[in-house]
Amino acid sequence: MTKKIEDLIPHRAPFLFVDEIISYTTDTIIGLKTFTDKDAWLQGSFTDFNFVPGTILIEAMAQCGGAGIKLLGIADGVFGLVSLDNVEFFGGVEFNKLVKFVVKNIRTSEKIIKQSGEAFDEDKLIMKGEWMCVKLQ
Repeated sequence: MTKKIEDLIPHRAPFLFVDEIISYTTDTIIGLKTFTDKDAWLQGSFTDFNFVPGTILIEAMAQCGGAGIKLLGIADGVFGLVSLDNVEFFGGVEFNKLVKFVVKNIRTSEKIIKQSGEAFDEDKLIMKGEWMCVKLQ
């Protein structure tokens, strides 16, 4: 990928949860994130398990989808997350492990983006869900 994630979406540290988009087509976007010691402020959620909070994984997956949409040139402007559907968790992912997000484009336009996605720890499915974003500006 030639563009930095910060050039694609408005999120900034410490609330930027995408390291890299490794693949993007009109159907599927694949992104990666490793939550490291820089993200230690998130560790208070599951201290006994060292898990990244599920809400952060949802946000990371949506950020991957948004960055991929920008790389595809489908939509321009700033989009905000407005709904979540069918979110399910099957396990946790520990800090310092690579998370792979596989995002499917369901509906894309200049004003609405509907996507679904799955998050993996190695080959293990840890969560899936759908979301919709609308153009804010």
